Amino acid sequence: MAANYDALGSQARNSPYGSGDPYYNESSGYITPARSPKKTISKWVKFGVPVAIVVIAGAVLGGVLGSRSSKNASASSSAAASAAATSAISAKNDIGRFATATDSQYLVPIYPMTTNTAAYTTPTFVSTTNPNLAWPQDPFQPSNPSPTQVRPDRPRLIAPTYMWDSLPNLIKNDPYLSGWNNTIFGNATQYMALPPVAYFYDNGNGILDLAREIKQRVKAFSYAYRLTNDTKWVDRTYVELQNAAGNLTGGWGPDNSTKWNPTHFLDTAELTAAYAIAYDWLYNAWTPTQRSSIMTTMITYGLNNGVSAYSSSDPGAYGWWKTNTEGNWNCVCNNGLTMGALAILGDDTTGIATQLLALTVPNALQNCAFAPSSDGTWSETANYWYFGTTGHAEMAASLLTATGSTYNLLSVNPDFQFTGQYHMYVSGPGSLFNYGDCGPNKYSTTANAMMFYGQQYNMPQYQLFQRDQFDAAEPWSMFWYNPAVTGAFWDGLALDHFFDNSTDQWGSMRSSWTDENALYVAVKAGTLQGHQTHNDLDCGDFVVDALGVRWFGELGSGDYNSLGYFSNDLQSSLRWLYYRKMTEGQNTILVNQQNQNVAAAPTVRHDSSGTVQGSSTVMNVPGDSSAYFVADLSSAYFNVTSFSRGVHLINGRKQVLIQDEINASAPIMWRAHTNATIAISTDGFTATLTIGSATTTVQLLNPPTGAAFTTLNAVRFASDPTPPQPDQPNDGVTVLVISLPAGIYTLQVLINPQWPGMSSSSYTTPGSVALSQWSLTSPS
Repeated sequence: MAANYDALGSQARNSPYGSGDPYYNESSGYITPARSPKKTISKWVKFGVPVAIVVIAGAVLGGVLGSRSSKNASASSSAAASAAATSAISAKNDIGRFATATDSQYLVPIYPMTTNTAAYTTPTFVSTTNPNLAWPQDPFQPSNPSPTQVRPDRPRLIAPTYMWDSLPNLIKNDPYLSGWNNTIFGNATQYMALPPVAYFYDNGNGILDLAREIKQRVKAFSYAYRLTNDTKWVDRTYVELQNAAGNLTGGWGPDNSTKWNPTHFLDTAELTAAYAIAYDWLYNAWTPTQRSSIMTTMITYGLNNGVSAYSSSDPGAYGWWKTNTEGNWNCVCNNGLTMGALAILGDDTTGIATQLLALTVPNALQNCAFAPSSDGTWSETANYWYFGTTGHAEMAASLLTATGSTYNLLSVNPDFQFTGQYHMYVSGPGSLFNYGDCGPNKYSTTANAMMFYGQQYNMPQYQLFQRDQFDAAEPWSMFWYNPAVTGAFWDGLALDHFFDNSTDQWGSMRSSWTDENALYVAVKAGTLQGHQTHNDLDCGDFVVDALGVRWFGELGSGDYNSLGYFSNDLQSSLRWLYYRKMTEGQNTILVNQQNQNVAAAPTVRHDSSGTVQGSSTVMNVPGDSSAYFVADLSSAYFNVTSFSRGVHLINGRKQVLIQDEINASAPIMWRAHTNATIAISTDGFTATLTIGSATTTVQLLNPPTGAAFTTLNAVRFASDPTPPQPDQPNDGVTVLVISLPAGIYTLQVLINPQWPGMSSSSYTTPGSVALSQWSLTSPS
């Protein structure tokens, strides 16, 4: 599937497997065009063309990490450490940015295929005090931190003065900081030429896109001012703020306390965060009148509504997200209020800042901090991870720099540290394993929480992974990134990982971390409730990438404006009437043309050869390297006595076997969605899939009587219950199908990417082995 923030973090880009944005506005991800009313129906865009490559020009969104603490991974000891640090960083800088290009279809980094491993070594934060290579320590070190006791200098949010003072020198000496800096200035210049963000109310997401676009601009303008002292950036920021306050000709939204749409509190929170950044980062550039105006606006439309949200016990009021909401809503809402309160603390004479900090910090500790499960998987979906972690990281970082502590926001859930690992494994060469909803446009939302988590959790691989991503170049990265990080994220990194929390239960398997043509397979089981109504009915769902394209992929989000789309996750929910959300729209088995049972409680087992990638970007996979994932999905179905699905990487990770064992009392249908052109053999046992110049064959092995491949359009059956509103069209999508009557079956589907230079005799045909007997060597 293609890159968009439905993919590896991009903004709304063309996506062959669903736009991921039900209000797709064709934004490039780097600079947002002048706003026009959004489309409420998102079309699936076909990508049946060869993947094009564009050279990275730094046009990336961004993340930043200033290292307040000295949690240096693998820090060498004393005297030798300094010399080793300088040597390692010099080797890194000699190579420059590791990725040499970005895949223009998927927006993933392209690494040079080389065995020169001078800088491609173990991920490490080297220990050095060299001001050309590392951040100094924060001089603000309170002995007894309190959320209401802030540092004496400005800025206090994310990037204190000592970091701004150090940044120019670090930019000169670090290729990543230098490139990101150029991109931020380039983006700021483009934003400068645009009119202020126009008001547009979206019935599905309110003014959330507007809020995040304003926040994106404010960050860029404020950053540009602080590095140039050119007041044109201050003036342009004030115009944007005055516009969102309704103070320019024509107004902006309703002229009352609900201007920032607190009924969809994400909107209020993100605008509050934008105003907080402007107030704090440009504090000394504002006139007293401007400062007062910004604070008054933030209190009137933002913080006052935050107090109302916390004061109400009505679940239908502004603050429903504050109770038992372990996901992006709680993180984003608490963060916006926290940043706003911290920004004005000391200037606020109403007491609202102190009042809110006593509410947001403990509430986030109870909710936001527990969004990742015990294995790091985000509670909603892989795409909502971006929104939640951005809110969580901004809140933790703001508290840390402003007051000297995160108040256990990073540690109250000891498993939060694994959510960066989740993001790495859910990312494939053909984009995310983007199950479920993909969310709205991201604008100011990126994956740069990886930078912050890398430093705070002593996980240098997180920073090394994220720094080459297209969305790394934005102001947060300039302060969250530790320029003393060295090595390659892939060095010593296992090709496979399995996530066992019962809510999620999924596996990630691949043949390389650095080859954009690598094989990548992800498959899931997990429960069908408890995902904040962002999941699909998709036990057994899978995606397959190989040869630079996604062969079987996800449809992504439906239309968020559709009646009942977010109603609930009960069996009778209207949500499950929409094609992209029902079992019919997933890459799994369909029984009796019915949805899966929302009470599903699958069990899984899995194994891996434990193959890891070395320091080279050229991954030579051993012939006996393999991995498999088996899920008992019987509880996910009605009219089924037993059903298990297994996925096995075989033949040195060059082929994929999908095996289903099912005993059903109603007709069954094997289904997989693809953008490929499909040609089926005369006997119906082989399907040849073609996308551009790439080809994959899909074989039905040992076919039961009556089994054969056929194709269907990606539309609902005429006999399906009619949804409240029409489905989105899935243009260019075909469903590869095997249909059988009720009975007991074993279906073996073998996926064979046609690797260049690999002869037909090099492909293997595995024997028939029961799933209960699967091992790393059988079938093979």
